[in-house]
Amino acid sequence: MSVASEKLMVSAGQGCVDRPVLKQRGQQEVFCGLTGIMWLHRKIQDAFFLIVGSRTCAHLMQSAAGVMIFAEPRFGTAIMEERDLAGLADMNEELDTVVDRLLERRPEIRLLFLVGSCPSEVIKLDLSRAAQRLSQRHSPQVRILNYSGSGIETTFTQGEDACLASLVPSLPSEPDNAPKSLLVVGALADVVEDQFARLFEQLGITHTRFLPARLADDMPPVGANTHFLLAQPFLTDTARALEARGARYIQSGFPLGAEGTTEWLRAAASCFGVPDAKFEEVVSAPRTRARRAVQQYEERLSAKKLFFFPDSQLEIPLARFLGQELGMQTLEVGTPYLNKRLMAAELSQLPDDVVVSEGQDVDKQLDRCRDAQPDIVVCGLGLANPLEVEGITTKWSIELVFTPIQGFEQAGDLAELFARPLNRRTRLEV
Repeated sequence: MSVASEKLMVSAGQGCVDRPVLKQRGQQEVFCGLTGIMWLHRKIQDAFFLIVGSRTCAHLMQSAAGVMIFAEPRFGTAIMEERDLAGLADMNEELDTVVDRLLERRPEIRLLFLVGSCPSEVIKLDLSRAAQRLSQRHSPQVRILNYSGSGIETTFTQGEDACLASLVPSLPSEPDNAPKSLLVVGALADVVEDQFARLFEQLGITHTRFLPARLADDMPPVGANTHFLLAQPFLTDTARALEARGARYIQSGFPLGAEGTTEWLRAAASCFGVPDAKFEEVVSAPRTRARRAVQQYEERLSAKKLFFFPDSQLEIPLARFLGQELGMQTLEVGTPYLNKRLMAAELSQLPDDVVVSEGQDVDKQLDRCRDAQPDIVVCGLGLANPLEVEGITTKWSIELVFTPIQGFEQAGDLAELFARPLNRRTRLEV
């Protein structure tokens, strides 16, 4: 099927809900969900992530962690050997032994995640039952949960979604007479979390908590008076789990750039009845600083053409930010999964001529990319080097997850991340 005829499969419609979406199913190029541990283990300071997987899983994590492998990180791998995969050993007994030794060696652990992998799922190891069994053994000192970080039909940011969704059922229950509270959901760098906490306090939203908390015993309560705001766009399962506990979702975009952060804060302010004058008083100065920081890169980036391959699920908010605040032209924005409810505010701000694609058939998408001749391509590591060899400037999407990019104070840093690859290309050509 040619690219031209392929586009005829897109359903017609207007607006964010009925926006045409090119749906693809084929070979994908994505990282697995285990890599989410790289930022989660730094966020929850007394948690430990025990991957039940193969040596390949262990090598992946060591490579992703970089220099941190020389320290003592809060993650590890219970390596499944050939005898485990062949069913010659009792995996549950071996896992119990590994967990007992780990907790004896690391008594500071208060929360232990058993993280499933492709190998553990292939042999149908029931980590949910294992977590329940081990929790009974080690309670109340340690709480043990499980989630899947398998790379089968997932992308790497879904690791955070699965982790937080596994936490939700164990969160404390909010009393029926509790005051209306705000829950900000999604792992943020501590400095960003502190900035948002100050802004919410200045707005008068005093009952504000964050999920995940920095310590296992400080996880926020949840109930019918909890209103939650997503800080990350890939938390579909977590949002569903919170609503099942009675919490109410605050519809909003995401806090990327000066305008995105303003509207994200405005959604919370509107929910909590903050007067418009008070809102402007609080956000005016940081919004002005953010706009000035972004404008420094506008001349370099304006009218540059962008092409997003699906990888992190940050693609649509990023495309909105780059077009709205820097004048860049997005040709195609691909995302692994499209939750139109969570993305409604972002989709409504994309120009009508932007192709939105869900899923991936990588060969067809590469053909579209080459035909479009973009100035910069945002993609995963597996595609970046081959495209660079072809003379196409790339930006690693995973860097946008590891780097603090949310909020007013980080808006300029976010713009700079897209200016760097073009600057590098200019230097190389000289």
